[in-house]
Amino acid sequence: MPNLTKYHPAKFWGTKNNSIQCWLCPHYCILTEGQCGQCLVRKVFEGKLVSTSYAFPAALRVDPIEKKPLYHFLPGSRTFSIGTQGCNLKCDFCQNWHLSTQQGHANVHVTPEEILSEAMEASCQSIAFTYNEPIVFAEYAMDIRDLANEAGIPCILVTNGYITPKARNEVFSGIKAVNIDLKAFSDEIYLKYTRANLDPVLDTIKWCIQEGIHTELTSLIIPGINDDPEMIEMECMWISKHCGNDTVLHINAFHPDHKMKDQPQTSRTILERSKHIANQCGLKYVYVGNYPGFDNNTYCPECGEIIIKRDHYHIDGVASHTHSLPIIWRIS
Repeated sequence: MPNLTKYHPAKFWGTKNNSIQCWLCPHYCILTEGQCGQCLVRKVFEGKLVSTSYAFPAALRVDPIEKKPLYHFLPGSRTFSIGTQGCNLKCDFCQNWHLSTQQGHANVHVTPEEILSEAMEASCQSIAFTYNEPIVFAEYAMDIRDLANEAGIPCILVTNGYITPKARNEVFSGIKAVNIDLKAFSDEIYLKYTRANLDPVLDTIKWCIQEGIHTELTSLIIPGINDDPEMIEMECMWISKHCGNDTVLHINAFHPDHKMKDQPQTSRTILERSKHIANQCGLKYVYVGNYPGFDNNTYCPECGEIIIKRDHYHIDGVASHTHSLPIIWRIS
């Protein structure tokens, strides 16, 4: 049985005025002995910053990759999904709050080597860091990633993108695909509902595109909060300009949860309008999630042929196609 009080050394910190400053994310938490950062899982212990969640996953599952959601990366494959506890945002609408708001760690110890072994035994074609925010268990994810890359298994981050540029260069290095939550195109909404800022997220999105990482974006549409048509148009125009019209955008329906249980769920009308705006802004691949009945097939923009036929998370394979479609990431 591992010693649960023996924490793993953290990276991305230094000293400041006799305190410890974490610079993993833009909160730049300044901590003294025994204190945890806003993420709840990075703590000062015996004068050093440690990760309390390293090798203590709170969730291990085999998922269809479409559930991440990633629609243009290894479509139809299975991904070995890992989550711990904690998060560096405080979203009132969090739908994984039972993980993101928990301090400390789970009681099951799983080493990076064991994660890789389990993923291979399950015949998964990738490993996804997901469920809670993987940035806060960066050291664990990086060690798994390095082993997976040696074994030829790509790794994925499902992330809020709230990370400093200096840490991002190391944490995101070697990652093959990301899905980044773009929670609103408004700093005011970010501050009020997530206790964070928008600009670092936009910077991460642009950086991932520039680095050639397969990037898909997700926007959770909350009625009365971030569903304003002008805001959605601004967001989609920004995506078109800085990421390109081939960038996949997932528009997801909100369901009442966490601190927003009295908020109404997103209507079909709002989702249809949001998708229409995205298409009008030039985005070619816009999908609607968390709401049944939408056509989420992938169509060739040149001839209209169905490339990927989807039914929820199930697909009927990727069609052979005469056009060159680099938007679909396959194993070579």
